[in-house]
Amino acid sequence: MRSFRPFAILLALSLPVFPAVAQSSSSSAAAAAQATQQSNQTSVQARIRLRREQRRTTAIHDAYDHRWETYTQMGYLRFKPGPNLQKLTWYGWNAGVTRNLSERLGVTLDGRGYFGYAYVGLNQFSQGSFTRPEISQYTVMAGPTYRFYEQPKYSISGRVTAGWALGNFGGDTNGITPTLLGLYPDANTFAAAASVAGEYNVTPNVALRLAPEYFLSGYGSTMQASRGFTAGFVFRFGKQ
Repeated sequence: MRSFRPFAILLALSLPVFPAVAQSSSSSAAAAAQATQQSNQTSVQARIRLRREQRRTTAIHDAYDHRWETYTQMGYLRFKPGPNLQKLTWYGWNAGVTRNLSERLGVTLDGRGYFGYAYVGLNQFSQGSFTRPEISQYTVMAGPTYRFYEQPKYSISGRVTAGWALGNFGGDTNGITPTLLGLYPDANTFAAAASVAGEYNVTPNVALRLAPEYFLSGYGSTMQASRGFTAGFVFRFGKQ
């Protein structure tokens, strides 16, 4: 009997410790389970973000990784047709092609024509009726295009072009020299334009474009600074 007494005493002293040990083990297990759950959630979120980024990258690549872009647009331009005449509104067509060297950088060849009526006022030739002759302008320009912001559904790009312009100011003056009416003379001169274009992708191959621009020309040995915009459709084809 004496040999069991130490064992009984040790057992009695150990009983209060067992619940604490069990509670500690349970807490550790719960903490481990919570940590595992948080890790799994973090891993799932990371995979979702990765898949979204992969889809975004693929969509951008599908839209802008084309070798060629063509566009057909209408144009609007406020232009001063003579040194002392008021500005007129020119409406026109605009078409061109861009050879893309990468998803962002390309080289554009642009052609356009503008038409409008210049108000020349009463003059010695008009006799009260000949005050609004029709004038026109045709241009061919080329220059770099750079897309500096791109998303799957839209992008923003900048373009600078320069080249040749033909101004027809005397075609509707009944043989009267344009300068006698205050117009610039018919001439070949330089033309330049700088624009910022926003595009909305209808499909990876078709987009809508709106491009405000600043247009320069050099009729009459002076410089005309005009403001306007072009708007229309862009068609992309030919993968890089």
